[in-house]
Amino acid sequence: MMKRLTSAQFLEQFCTRNSDSGFDAEVLQTVSAILQDVRLNKDEAVRKYTAKFDSTTANQLLVTEAEIQDAKTKVAPETMAALQKAAANIRAFHEKQASPSRIMTAEDGKQLGQIVLPMERIGIYVPGGKAVYPSTILMNAIPARLAGVQEIIMVTPVKDNGAIAPVLVAAAEIAGVDKIYKIGGAQAIGALAYGTETIAPVDKIVGPGNAYVAAAKMLVFGQVGIDMIAGPSEVAIIADETADPAFVAADLLAQAEHDENARVVLLTNSEVLIQSVERELESQLEKLPRKAIAQEALNGNSAIVRTDSLEESFALSNSFAPEHLEVQTSNPQAQLGKIKHAGSVFLGSYAPTALGDYYGGTNHVLPTNGTARFSSGLSVDDFIKKTTYTYYDKQALKQSQESVVQLTEEEQLAGHGESINIRFKE
Repeated sequence: MMKRLTSAQFLEQFCTRNSDSGFDAEVLQTVSAILQDVRLNKDEAVRKYTAKFDSTTANQLLVTEAEIQDAKTKVAPETMAALQKAAANIRAFHEKQASPSRIMTAEDGKQLGQIVLPMERIGIYVPGGKAVYPSTILMNAIPARLAGVQEIIMVTPVKDNGAIAPVLVAAAEIAGVDKIYKIGGAQAIGALAYGTETIAPVDKIVGPGNAYVAAAKMLVFGQVGIDMIAGPSEVAIIADETADPAFVAADLLAQAEHDENARVVLLTNSEVLIQSVERELESQLEKLPRKAIAQEALNGNSAIVRTDSLEESFALSNSFAPEHLEVQTSNPQAQLGKIKHAGSVFLGSYAPTALGDYYGGTNHVLPTNGTARFSSGLSVDDFIKKTTYTYYDKQALKQSQESVVQLTEEEQLAGHGESINIRFKE
């Protein structure tokens, strides 16, 4: 079960920064070889690795319109309705994030501004082998479409029957995906980054995946943009004596069932709550279908910390910088000012993390492993570029000539200075 730690032990075990990449050397070597092969041999290499790892040799990588229409008939009406409602919530939240182009300053003879431009083409990686995540498609594609991205390409591995899970196809259509390809793994990341005879190269790759996919994204970064290198799922719950122990335990288990490396943390100043949560964890765990996974996560990467005060709980959470932070206290809205580092915050007893994972409207693609200290969750901003522009007329440049040339001389870049002076020579 979850181990109890002191504040000092928690800081040492959960908040110490790790300087390595987090990837096994063998994984990096394997992925590097796959990417090189895809870069050189394109579709041939993609098909080779798809046959090797996904046990399918489909010549037609692109999902056809007929396949899309057939898949939609296999999705339960109630599931379609839930996807559409979730998409509407996500769209309503993210459409308010859009930044317009604008003039930043305007004076006599001068104008400086910023042009906001969408990326032309982005790629979304969607896991699709053992498990399917239609919510991933909604969270990635909807902000891209709102940003004005011209083409959204989705890649996902096929299931055992050689087809893509119908619910993924349905979610892709609802979210505005333009093309779906039946490929997964590092070879799919390579195809998106470098392009093949079939797949056009993209400007940015987003979406989660296993260690091989994450390593591939890291290795192609620079050739293309990426959203982030996601680590194991995390939740920290700050709670006081007013919290419902059954709710707290359920939310801890919801993250623990993701995978064996998930990190779940309870920070509270109430010993009574701790004891009640421990009992609830034992009881609820027995009913969980993914009990073995959750149990390993609770045993290995989880902690309960009894703090002296709520202030200490927030301080520890800020040092941890969790992916998800739940605040289950008597007045959670009043605590927002104490939060410095968190991917997404869930306030009160009736805003569990799962609400944000699927339906609430905020994005569930969030920074992990402490990176919430300097990065943010996925948004419309991830799919735009901001290009600045400058206009000076002759008189405005003349007024600035002396200062600009002085600075070029300090940096010993005579050509820079001459590019100013030449405009004022007789």
